[in-house]
Amino acid sequence: MTGQPQDPELARAQREHWQNTYEAHPGMYGEQPSDPARYAVDVFRSAGADSVLELGAGHGRDALHFAREGFAVQAADFSPVGLTQLRAAARAMGLGERVATIEHDVRRPLSLPDASVDAVFAHMLLCMALSTKEIHALVGEVRRVLRPGGTFVYTVRHTGDAHYGAGTAHGDDIYEHGGFAVRFFPRDLVDDLAEGWALDEVHPFEEGDLPRRLWRVTQTRPR
Repeated sequence: MTGQPQDPELARAQREHWQNTYEAHPGMYGEQPSDPARYAVDVFRSAGADSVLELGAGHGRDALHFAREGFAVQAADFSPVGLTQLRAAARAMGLGERVATIEHDVRRPLSLPDASVDAVFAHMLLCMALSTKEIHALVGEVRRVLRPGGTFVYTVRHTGDAHYGAGTAHGDDIYEHGGFAVRFFPRDLVDDLAEGWALDEVHPFEEGDLPRRLWRVTQTRPR
């Protein structure tokens, strides 16, 4: 299931906005991993994973955490600026051999073989400016590259978030606030994306000062 972005101009503008943001604020999210990444380490390890694909890795705080924990990491992002920062940090930490980077826009198919990774992680990547059709296509690609029995952990802001409905509306539950366009998830979309998977958990949590309200979703590809 593929297709053009709901708004090609919005997609272009968001990519440029993220590029400029990473250039202006190197390492903007700091060096400490996110709480969902800490959680994912335990889940992936329990499932016997050796390799992790992170989608939307940015400058790499979570990808580097996975590498420090012993996983072989493929870190994908559409920002070459963010990936350059990630590679520099990996080399400085002695993790260069454990982290490979992939410049990739998730609106396109992944350039990875079928069933080639043990686990996939995406912190707030699915709630970028993506249409429902594009989100379904992305999760289909995750399923394709994930081995049977592999685990997918992702987080999304949901429709209970304070910014839902605020700012510039772009349709399909996408709202732009402060230059960042966010796709807010209703619960039925989470359930639709889990069709054909084992939906292990939908965990509500909060992050940041607003705070942002999110779901952390854990689902497993059946064997």
